[in-house]
Amino acid sequence: MKKSNTVFVLLLFVGVSCQSLSEKEVDFTDKPLKEISLNEAELYDKILGQMVGSAIGDAMGAPTEMWSRVAIKLEYGDVKGLDSMVREPSPEGTWKYNLPAGGTTDDTRWKALTYSYLTKTKSQELVAKDFMQVLVDQYLQDLGNFKKIDSFDPEPFEENTRKVAWLQEWAKVAKPYTEGDFLAYHDALSRFYGGEMVCAGLLYAPAIGVFYPENPERAYQEMYKISLFDIGYARDISGLAAAMTAVGMKKGASPQDLLAVLRNIDPNGFFKSRLVGRTSYRILQLALNINQEAKKLPLEEQRQKAFEMLDGHLQDMPFHAGEIHLQVITAMLFSDFDFTNTMTFLVNYGRDNDTTAAVAGGILGAYYGFEKLPIDMREKVMKVGKEELEIDMEKLSMDMAKKVISFY
Repeated sequence: MKKSNTVFVLLLFVGVSCQSLSEKEVDFTDKPLKEISLNEAELYDKILGQMVGSAIGDAMGAPTEMWSRVAIKLEYGDVKGLDSMVREPSPEGTWKYNLPAGGTTDDTRWKALTYSYLTKTKSQELVAKDFMQVLVDQYLQDLGNFKKIDSFDPEPFEENTRKVAWLQEWAKVAKPYTEGDFLAYHDALSRFYGGEMVCAGLLYAPAIGVFYPENPERAYQEMYKISLFDIGYARDISGLAAAMTAVGMKKGASPQDLLAVLRNIDPNGFFKSRLVGRTSYRILQLALNINQEAKKLPLEEQRQKAFEMLDGHLQDMPFHAGEIHLQVITAMLFSDFDFTNTMTFLVNYGRDNDTTAAVAGGILGAYYGFEKLPIDMREKVMKVGKEELEIDMEKLSMDMAKKVISFY
């Protein structure tokens, strides 16, 4: 390969894990893509940025997921990077005991599962039933693996129980949908995680966004179509996260472009809701107000003020879609859309901090691209993901890039 065609020079910075890739596997050129401003190399950089950026946020928050600010400060001080995880594994959390710095939770597993789904689709027109079938199939595969265990030792059972339990709530909703039993689907949806307005779609929305680079309205519509676990305005919020990711992939995109999505993209007419209007827009206004009030104070007091104002809008469940959305937008505004500062804001705030940081990291990772992510952190999450968690972020991103390129 000639040097002029080696667009992925960025791979030289990510250490030994990248050196194992064959030259053929990274053979993307600077060939322009029709209808969008990116060329092939830039597209890959944005896609890998989304995957790794989200994983960085997930890994930064994973050691202190659901902790209070007091507990975080007592044990970790002011979190500014990755740290090892001294925590018990769980279905939605880490799957292994005491992962090294860079380990991730279900937030990254969802991106990986969604990338795998997208690379197998036949067109950019997503089919909700197909997406639901992927989840059912994965659940059945994990269940089948559990049944095959033949061991006196309890550890293999415990490990596989976590894998089965990860998707058990989702499978109960997805299965009747794939069978066309929509009454049973709605009944199961009403009991999904106790009927709470959880941030289900936000777990995979940024991954959908990169499938529609520079096309936020299409990203919103397709995400909305498969936000089949979201209740109420959570579905709108998931669509907006996908749209922000998509518009952030545009060459020369600005923070104003990201914010404009929250005002201008509304293909399903949430603004028209009688008496109520659009809840996600009120959340944007609240985030803008928190940022404005916090910035009136001396620099050393600003973050604490923002935290205290966010405390006034907590929901019963930390993983409520509205709460997640408010914290993500507030952090981006407060940090002037800087990647690292946004991550540290969210992780140190606490609550469901691995998810908030993963959502923001996915959006900003696509916005900045892989090359501009913190080198040390991107290396660690990729290495731990591949060696400990069977998540090859480079391979997933390459497959996704090839799939998107095939549509242009």
